[in-house]
Amino acid sequence: MFRTLDDLKAKGKRVVVRSDLNVPAKDGKVTDTTRIDRSAATLRELAEAGGRVIILTHFGRPKGREEKYSQHLLLEPLTKALGRPVAWAEDVVGLDAVEAVKALRDGDVLLMENVRFHPEEEKNDPVFARQLADLGEAYVNDAFSTAHRAHASTEAIARMLPAYAGRLMQAELEALGKALEHPAKPVAAVVGGAKVSTKLELLGNLVGRVDYLIIGGGMANTFLFAQGIGVGLSLCEKDLAETARAILDKAKAAGCHIVLPSDVVIAQALTEGAANKVVPVNAVPADQMILDAGPASIESIIDRINGCKTLVWNGPLGAFEIAPFDAATKAVAQAAAERTRQGRLLTVAGGGDTVSALAHAGVESDFSYVSTAGGAFLEWLEGKELPGVAALQVKASGCGCGGKH
Repeated sequence: MFRTLDDLKAKGKRVVVRSDLNVPAKDGKVTDTTRIDRSAATLRELAEAGGRVIILTHFGRPKGREEKYSQHLLLEPLTKALGRPVAWAEDVVGLDAVEAVKALRDGDVLLMENVRFHPEEEKNDPVFARQLADLGEAYVNDAFSTAHRAHASTEAIARMLPAYAGRLMQAELEALGKALEHPAKPVAAVVGGAKVSTKLELLGNLVGRVDYLIIGGGMANTFLFAQGIGVGLSLCEKDLAETARAILDKAKAAGCHIVLPSDVVIAQALTEGAANKVVPVNAVPADQMILDAGPASIESIIDRINGCKTLVWNGPLGAFEIAPFDAATKAVAQAAAERTRQGRLLTVAGGGDTVSALAHAGVESDFSYVSTAGGAFLEWLEGKELPGVAALQVKASGCGCGGKH
């Protein structure tokens, strides 16, 4: 249970908002404003309600105060996204910060300097968090992408002020809740990517939660190898064969069907336009590598998804960056998007390569929800508690803050 902006009477209040404005930049210019644009709704809503909006965010990974990580370059795109002027504070604590906050009037917006200029931020230091909390009268967390980190501006501060989820955080939590916590069944999960080793906890958690676990990409090779199938020169973590077998056993016990390729696209090298052919999965020559799932596998995957009501997707099914090894990812993504458009399937996707893969297939906007959170999305899929989300939970008794109202 968490409170949202619907529960916050912002007028006349100093509201500290933790946004994620950690955008890509080059030569002092922002090159992609997606995160700013997505964060704008919460900031605009609070300002229009007469709140005095104080923005905390981070930019890059500075070691102390480094000019190249100054957030001053965010002012122009932020002003444009909000359609209103944005004031600037040279620091998040100290006299400059206090004076900048004091100068705010109802409806004003203030961007503070990089919160990570202070090492206390990443240490979740309570004294530093108290200084941040003292700037405001309410706290809004709109940065799901940093929710897996217990930092002063995401975790400790939420226990010191009445805490609320921003619109972006709310959308993410509601979408994820619908996908795994109380989903419409049957549920399928697509898990792809290169390595099993990076997704062990995720696979272990999913087999107990989904009806079909569709494994693709390089990690499928490890599962095939674990079942005694030769994979030639394919990317394969042979030392994890035992682990893969344990996941297969766990899935069987849980009644989860694991779907692996039955035919594959092979080539001698991962290069554009490389000579390639489709072979049954048990007929991969020793000098070839598996680079995508074949047409029979694609048909089987789509058939399984068509029988489901919920789909969670993380990772591509093949080497999608290079044609023609993008065929499986594109075909399955387009089929899932079509079911979503028809209202027959809830689709939630996330994780770095996944967003690129869906954009490549031209269906990014057709999925029910695409998370840009990366690490936080993965940790949520692994079933871990996210500190930034846990700190927003309102207990049955009390207000869900550390005592200051």
